Order: sequence, then structure tokens, then C-alpha cells
Amino acid sequence: RGEYKGSSFIIYKINDTKDKIIIDNVAEVGKSYDDFVEQLPENEPRYAAVDIKFETDDGRETSKLVLISWIPDTAKIKLKMLYAGSKEVLKSSMAGGIGILINANDHSDLDFETSIMPHVKKFA
Repeated sequence: RGEYKGSSFIIYKINDTKDKIIIDNVAEVGKSYDDFVEQLPENEPRYAAVDIKFETDDGRETSKLVLISWIPDTAKIKLKMLYAGSKEVLKSSMAGGIGILINANDHSDLDFETSIMPHVKKFA
């Protein structure tokens, strides 16, 4: 966690031998949620730990660390099954840091205002 301090997201993938979850991409400091969405491959699954910054209903600035499971409908079936079955391993390895899991299967599931924020604000 220390070496990635200030990064707004870290994207993970399952390696080519399909036996480990590895880091695919670490955001540079200052990158936005939109930058994160642009980094996701169109037809391949990924996981991401995303720091969502927002203002609570009572005006406080806060943030929540969210695990997003990106398993697009267009991905190959074997990959979809592999990623769906492995996300709990990643979540449990981040114990104490991730309280919110969001499953996304198409870009509408990643829409910040209509999908992400309503879900995150439940935990604010």
C-alpha cells in the first residue's frame, strides 16, 4: 500500500499461466475515475482497487476504497468463469482495506453518477 500512496486506482489481472493475480496498471497521482475506465480492456476481465473521493450529504469530503470486478459480457466464457471465481481471493487478500465490491459487466455499470456513487454513498 505504501508504494502506491496517492494512486487513485490499481488494476489487476490474472497472469498468463492463470495461477496468480498480478498488477496490470498503477495510476499516476492525479488520475481520475474516467482515466480508470479508459484503461479497462473492452473484452477482457480485470479487477481494480479504486479510491472513490466524494462529498457526503452533510458536506464532508471523504473517500472509500472500492473493489471493482470488471467482467464484460463480451469476454470469453472461460475468462469470465476464472475471474468470477477468483475475485474473493483478491478481496480477502486486501482485508481491512476494501469494504465495497462492485460487479460491472458493461460500461453502464461503470457510470460514475448513476451506478458507482449511489452504491458507494450507502457506506458513507
